[in-house]
Amino acid sequence: MKIDMNLLPMKGHYFLFNAGTAPVVPFIPTLAKELGFSSFIVGIVYTFLPIMGMIAKPSMGALADRFHCQKIIFLLFIVLVMVFFIFIPFIPPLPSDSKANIHCNLDSVVQICSESLSDNCYLKKITDFGSENSTIKCTMSCKAEEKFIESVCTKWNQSQFCGSPHRLPVNQLLAIAKKQAGVIADVPGDNKKPVTLAPQTLSFNAYLSPKHTVQIGKCIYIRLQNVEFQSNVMVIPYCDSLQEANCEMSCDNAVISEISLNPKLKDSEIFNLYQFWMFAIFLVLSWVGQAVIVSIGDTICFELLGDNPSKYGNQRLWGSVGWGLFSVIAGLIVDKFSDGQKKNYFPAFVLMLIMLFLDLVVSSRIKYKQLRTSSSILRDMGKLLSEVKIVIFLIWCICVGMCTAMLWNFLFWYLEDLATAHGCETKAWIKTLEGLAMGIQCFGGELPFFFLSGWILKKIGHINAMTLVLFVLGVRFLLYSVLTNPWWCLPIELLNGLTFGLFYAAMTSYASIVALPGTESTTQGLVGAVFEGIGVSLGSFIGGLLINHYSGSKTFLIFGIGALTCALVHFFVQYFLSRRVTVLNIHERVTTPLLKAGSKNANTEG
Repeated sequence: MKIDMNLLPMKGHYFLFNAGTAPVVPFIPTLAKELGFSSFIVGIVYTFLPIMGMIAKPSMGALADRFHCQKIIFLLFIVLVMVFFIFIPFIPPLPSDSKANIHCNLDSVVQICSESLSDNCYLKKITDFGSENSTIKCTMSCKAEEKFIESVCTKWNQSQFCGSPHRLPVNQLLAIAKKQAGVIADVPGDNKKPVTLAPQTLSFNAYLSPKHTVQIGKCIYIRLQNVEFQSNVMVIPYCDSLQEANCEMSCDNAVISEISLNPKLKDSEIFNLYQFWMFAIFLVLSWVGQAVIVSIGDTICFELLGDNPSKYGNQRLWGSVGWGLFSVIAGLIVDKFSDGQKKNYFPAFVLMLIMLFLDLVVSSRIKYKQLRTSSSILRDMGKLLSEVKIVIFLIWCICVGMCTAMLWNFLFWYLEDLATAHGCETKAWIKTLEGLAMGIQCFGGELPFFFLSGWILKKIGHINAMTLVLFVLGVRFLLYSVLTNPWWCLPIELLNGLTFGLFYAAMTSYASIVALPGTESTTQGLVGAVFEGIGVSLGSFIGGLLINHYSGSKTFLIFGIGALTCALVHFFVQYFLSRRVTVLNIHERVTTPLLKAGSKNANTEG
């Protein structure tokens, strides 16, 4: 087998770039959650990401074509992605606290209410903790009113709170009011009875009995076994009648800490915090950088391939290898360096920095120089967009982009809902399931189909491949809609080879074929912008609305029927258009034989 040495740096770029982004990109939403951002805030940020990519791809592509600086922009944005990504783990978390209520009665309990308690598996995790007599230690700071303080004094035998400076007899309180404000008043009854001027803060250690936990709605009630004001002096907390106190607490149990953590600010107030703007700016700039790298990188690859664009899949498959391999490595590293309660993502970002630096070094060795020029990029792009086939092609990109948004943004969400409904045992393994799904998508789907894409496109043609992609997306979504056990998604993930591997090869190679000389970067940028900026954004918006109003199953059913309908329409439209001769047909008749000729020599380069 003959190895083309000019293409080795390109293979290295695809492998190293995807190996560098894989440790970071999948973890950004969970990192944002640990920083304290709600799913609503993260959703807003992720809505703008494809739109920014849509603006950046064609604009940077046009700039590269105009000034013949594709490689310079390509290398510059690799550096920018490294810089903006490495800042993200240094963003401070949002202000937050852990809130709970003490209900003191003959049997005292700690009440914790949280939206996350809609997942009943939390109750099982708590009650399964330890043995029958095991306790969970929490440090509590409670604001208590007069009657609660009185119970602490008399029932809990804490004499230090009996003579509290916050408690004064009524006659002394009236004397202070007369002296400071000139208020003269008389209160009938016992003027020597003490009253509380303001809530008093009590600090103590609380020992909770997890085996005695019940859940009512979105609140859990855990028995308060003992409290400790002084070292090794345990007190049984009880009151003659129900008394309540609002508390902040910190527990040595990860599950209770997770469900009791609440942000101090509402979502509408987050936009005033510098943490939000740091997160949004760094993420947007790094996303824009990735978009430009992918777009211009594909352009350079097709220019290097010359008359053999069918070999694109042989280069791009190394990206799937890098992504699949290093997403698994990154997960292991994050778990290894985490304390079990809060994940430490910094090692993943260090891995990203190393791999992208290696990518920069390897990519700088790509021997590439742009030779073809366009006298007027705008005129040539206008001529291209006037072709009906190109308009249909762009609409196809939007349709596939909408379906891809469901896979990127809502598939794991749907699987977690299925796991919750299927049982807590399944929910406990959901991250392993998601990791296996990603592995099958890359190694069982994308890898072989990127390798075979040139042969498939030669056999059935780009147009039929586009119809096939929509059809398989429809079948894939219909299969998702009938799932009851999330583990059955694993064989379905093999279809990712057709719905992404074949799709991406067909999209980029078709864009390369129809691009007029000197507009290669602009055309690739435009196609990528339409797919991601319009298709993925629109799919994310519609998918989010449907899931919010219906369910994941019904949403995948609707998208599946829609994809099959689009496949049928695409087939008939292309059939009637195939009889129409245009300037683009002539251009394709010149370039397509070159594509097929390159396929015959595919086994001369690996």
